[in-house]
Amino acid sequence: MQDSLFPDADAPPAAKAEPPSRPDAATDVAPVRRASRATTIEAAPVDPALQALAAGLPPLVRLGTSTWSYPGWAGMVWDRDYSEALLAKRGLTAYARHPLLRTVCVDRAFYRPLSASQYAQLAAMVPPDFRFVVKAPALVTDALVRGEEGRGRQPNPAFLSPELALQEFVLPALEGLGERVGALVFQLSPLPVSLLAQWPRVFERLAAMLHALPSLQPTAPDGVIAVEVRNPELLTPALVEVLRGAGATYCLGLHPKLPPIAEQLPLLRALWPGPLVCRWNVNPLHGAYGYEEAEKLYQPFDRMVDPDVETRTALARVITGTARAGQKVYVTISNKAEGSAPLSVRALAEALQPVA
Repeated sequence: MQDSLFPDADAPPAAKAEPPSRPDAATDVAPVRRASRATTIEAAPVDPALQALAAGLPPLVRLGTSTWSYPGWAGMVWDRDYSEALLAKRGLTAYARHPLLRTVCVDRAFYRPLSASQYAQLAAMVPPDFRFVVKAPALVTDALVRGEEGRGRQPNPAFLSPELALQEFVLPALEGLGERVGALVFQLSPLPVSLLAQWPRVFERLAAMLHALPSLQPTAPDGVIAVEVRNPELLTPALVEVLRGAGATYCLGLHPKLPPIAEQLPLLRALWPGPLVCRWNVNPLHGAYGYEEAEKLYQPFDRMVDPDVETRTALARVITGTARAGQKVYVTISNKAEGSAPLSVRALAEALQPVA
């Protein structure tokens, strides 16, 4: 693997740490016009500095956010404060006009399978060179059937079902998104203790599912199948063998339930050469179960609250090494990573700029 994927490798200079004070963190956001009864969404005025950052990124690197329906992004992504419902329905076109946002994670597919026509509607809202990262439905990737409160109620008989993975996820995504498929991510929800103790059986089922999936390349030349986990116990050579054997890759999950990037790198090295798929989810300050805490603290997601320069710098090294080797890169960032996903994307892009 390229030396630049190792912790001691050469890397672009790290982005400067923002001031730690929460209320005064800088945002560089354009003035925001107030909400109206608009039925269409306009993009924020193009910032020449963002255009310059985008021009400096390697063509194979696509950065983006997790979903796009946040009113607090006014002045950064939208020209004004729109309702969340309107943004969810019509905001993607404006989102895709942002110079740095060349991908997005369709998180809602995790909660309910989308149809080919729903995917096609999304594809029609973005330019041809835009690529989607899509999460597989929990119907397939969660070992438990959960209640509305999120508690597991009983074993999920459809867990890692090859038939459902194909019919409810991969085929509709390919039909609807076509060449705009970037990464199809199977994020395995945390396994119950009883099943975690039987991890070889889990890997057998995972391998059977992955081998049942068709090649993405005839329809989506940039398409990648990736697997993300939430149990650190699964980060083993056995997982590497499953992924390698099926032609899939590991999704680098930046989440407090998992170890930091440096401890996940052995999986990427073992799968090298290959693309990088990364989902930067939650700041480690909030712990393994701090998603809701981060969401409450960071709303309305319009400023950097807890800059994670260490993670950003390490991620920039991995991105640089992957892109230099001619491999595709898909990175999506949540608001819960640092406070505002668009500002995190900007800071990461700055960390990726070549040394003058």
